[in-house]
Amino acid sequence: MQASRPQWLTMEQAVKHCTQGIGIWDWASTDTGEDPDIVLACCGDTPTLEALAAVDILHKEMPEIKVRFVNVVDLMKMEPKNKHPHGLSDVEYDTIFTKDKPIVFAFHGYPTLIHELTYTRHNRNIHVYGYHEEGTITTPFDMRVQNKIDRFDLVIAMLNNMPQMGNKGAFLVQKMKDKLVEHKTYIHDVGVDMPEVAEWKWTGVK
Repeated sequence: MQASRPQWLTMEQAVKHCTQGIGIWDWASTDTGEDPDIVLACCGDTPTLEALAAVDILHKEMPEIKVRFVNVVDLMKMEPKNKHPHGLSDVEYDTIFTKDKPIVFAFHGYPTLIHELTYTRHNRNIHVYGYHEEGTITTPFDMRVQNKIDRFDLVIAMLNNMPQMGNKGAFLVQKMKDKLVEHKTYIHDVGVDMPEVAEWKWTGVK
């Protein structure tokens, strides 16, 4: 029997979200009423899981960082409205993604697609992490690590785009790099993903 997938939204929330095709998940964000320090966006089941795990780490380790969490269901929302009927206007796009804050985007396909869809937008400060044709017979999480869409690499990517976080950010980057080494050692010795990864559950914004 196939394992059940995580359910992040209620049915009512899911209907609204899927109808709109894109949206800010306020329950995973910490920028309410303020400008975010960074936007973390995702599209696809696995990238959403890893992005939520990444933002969970940031909320615990550096709660002072204001993160806006954006989930995309309809990729055509990323295109300008004059290019596709589903596309967002520039005003709508800027409202969600801001005009200049760094965006880290976790995607289940080729990163170049997101760049192609957004190349005319005001905010060109977007860093996409997706499929790079890396992988072999390994664990599910290690496949994500090899393509750098895992939670640890996403935290590193976010912090690398927030140099204002200084030494505290540098220490968390090192902690995430240590976690990646720990992961490699664990799967080599045990053959399965670490329990903290395999059994991870969303704990909520503190």
